Amino acid sequence: MAKLIKIYEQNPNAKEIRKVVDVLRNGGLVIYPTDTIYALGCDISNKNALERIARLKGEKIEKANLSFIFSDLSNLSDYVRQLDSTTFKLLKRALPGPYTFILPGNNNMPSVFKKKKEVGIRIPDNNITRAIVEALGNPLVSTSIKDEDEVIEYTTDPELIYEKWNKLVDLVVDGGYGGNVPSTVIDLTGDEPILIREGKGSLEI
Repeated sequence: MAKLIKIYEQNPNAKEIRKVVDVLRNGGLVIYPTDTIYALGCDISNKNALERIARLKGEKIEKANLSFIFSDLSNLSDYVRQLDSTTFKLLKRALPGPYTFILPGNNNMPSVFKKKKEVGIRIPDNNITRAIVEALGNPLVSTSIKDEDEVIEYTTDPELIYEKWNKLVDLVVDGGYGGNVPSTVIDLTGDEPILIREGKGSLEI
């Protein structure tokens, strides 16, 4: 049975953030709020946890579309190839914010992602998310928990999320009601940005 922890976005309690980080470091799966919809995440360096997420998605880890969640732009170069100044300026303007940017991955990607040439990166505009990643010391690997059947309550109400997921994950962070519009996804791997999915993020960035 998963734990349910209340954390306030305006001023995340460091003690509660540490509890979340302990679960992640021990290979646990955590559901947490972002600036769009609630997401399911794990420590990028824990292979077993990554495989658990892939199983929950019904996919093989090598093929699963998972995002890397950062606290800021400073650690991008750990997993992403060197960016040109135009791309970096675009990221600086847009992030933190409700965007997922597809970027070319480098050779430091976790072994389970070695076959992938690119990676989706996010820096949500949510203090809880960024505090978790900062305290963890490396990115989260994450996927949204949006229901395919569009049952909106499950994506917005943390107590209902807990009811549905408490036997599948190790901890649910109650950060208040979430949204039900996903991030805007933009592919930056080519010469021009390509819109993959229009979501919460404005296209004028």
